[in-house]
Amino acid sequence: MKFENSLNVILNDHQLSSELRDIALKVVNDERVTNEEAILLFDQGSLSFVGSLANYIRERKHGNKTYFNRNFHIEPTNICLYTCTFCSYSRLIKKREEGWEYTHEEIMDIVRKYDGVPVTEVHIVGGVLPQYDVKFYTGLFKSIKAHRPELHVKALTPVEYHYIFKKDKISYEDGMKLMMDSGLDSMPGGGAEIFDPEIRDQIAGGKCSGEQWLRIHEIWHELGMRSNATMLYGHIEAYRHRVDHLDKLRQLQDKTGGFQTFIPLKFRNENNQLSHLTESSVVEDLKNYAISRIYLDNFDHIKSYWPMIGRDMAQLSLAFGVDDIDGTIDDTTKIYSMAGSEEQNPALSTEELVKMIKRVGRTPIERGTLYNVVRDYTDVVFESDNEYKGYLSLPVLHDY
Repeated sequence: MKFENSLNVILNDHQLSSELRDIALKVVNDERVTNEEAILLFDQGSLSFVGSLANYIRERKHGNKTYFNRNFHIEPTNICLYTCTFCSYSRLIKKREEGWEYTHEEIMDIVRKYDGVPVTEVHIVGGVLPQYDVKFYTGLFKSIKAHRPELHVKALTPVEYHYIFKKDKISYEDGMKLMMDSGLDSMPGGGAEIFDPEIRDQIAGGKCSGEQWLRIHEIWHELGMRSNATMLYGHIEAYRHRVDHLDKLRQLQDKTGGFQTFIPLKFRNENNQLSHLTESSVVEDLKNYAISRIYLDNFDHIKSYWPMIGRDMAQLSLAFGVDDIDGTIDDTTKIYSMAGSEEQNPALSTEELVKMIKRVGRTPIERGTLYNVVRDYTDVVFESDNEYKGYLSLPVLHDY
């Protein structure tokens, strides 16, 4: 069913409120949704309603294209000074025997392991410790670039930058310029959690504030560079806190245009101080993707992070506004497997990712970190294309 037919069904549904009908018309006319309307979508919008609108926006922006990249993660340490209540990953310094702390050379050994492998990005993020300072990271970025100049370095969150700049007594402006000059190519979106200070203090007290997170990204954008954004949802926040978070991102994007993609991050409740909380349902997860797509009209991309939500859920999300499912990853990433994510050893080959995307009627596009097209897999046929590997195989979801 084409969207126009879905829209007619929506507009002719006598049980649909006039407020929801007005939102649908706004989406079709490419008009901005207000904060109050976004909260209304969370409170009253059905999954099929918000999904139809989000999928329309997704296809208006990208058609059938679904993006992924070939990347690998390095986590220098899981020892951390901070004690975020939602975190299942980090270990306190007093329990550092339970964790790992890689040296400069050990990290470079991981980078060298991918020599000859057609990866395009290394993603570096981890815990916060005094020895991982400005000198350590500038030296690391320079070494990576000297070894493999074409490898895109996407590294560290404002949480890490705030700490190391404060420790070295340098400004955000000087610090980010130094990182850029040392080989940093882009910033990931982590550490945003929820910007509202009341909620943030309860789940991530002590680390950089929401305002500081936004300011570091703003400075990075002012240097002409790009970054991602995230939101941790499904814990103690209310819908109004989610919308406030999205609003602050949308305002900064209006100002700088430097964000590439938004990644909603699902709270997982294993092995952390919030284990008593029930995780959000599949319906809630899909609604959150959809409403994020509807609200963030100035963001080009919405990404679902398959290692956190699982492969089947990532495929489903492609019908709810998502156009990117991240990359091949490799099993060096432990952050979400330690929190009870669906993927305990997250790694997929390019072939597996392509097949995941094709099985739900989408077009796989391998991208670089900055969304340059590396390869279109529309007509690529693998020898094992007729083999079923256990991933979701559904009718073409974008025709619902």
